[in-house]
Amino acid sequence: MQFCPKCGAILVQKRKNFGCPRCTYSSNEKVKLVSSEKMKTSEGIAVVSDKQNEPTLPIVDEACKKCKNNRAYFWTVQTRAGDEAETKFFKCTKCEHTWREYR
Repeated sequence: MQFCPKCGAILVQKRKNFGCPRCTYSSNEKVKLVSSEKMKTSEGIAVVSDKQNEPTLPIVDEACKKCKNNRAYFWTVQTRAGDEAETKFFKCTKCEHTWREYR
């Protein structure tokens, strides 16, 4: 993503170049996308971790009722009507016990 050096707006692609929708700036340079994350590839599929079943969920401080571990994975699901609060699910990082919390 490139930004206009004059006004700071995001440059949009016009016919053969990139231009600013606010001012008259245009650029003929190609947009270069740079990623700082390195990924391993296996048979054409991007793999971030070597572990197959490792969840990619945020970890929060929540006490497990089964093993008393203080770290758990966290996600939410809309299990009831749209005007009601969503349900929070937790999974212990140590014993993998799963529980839910209603609001």
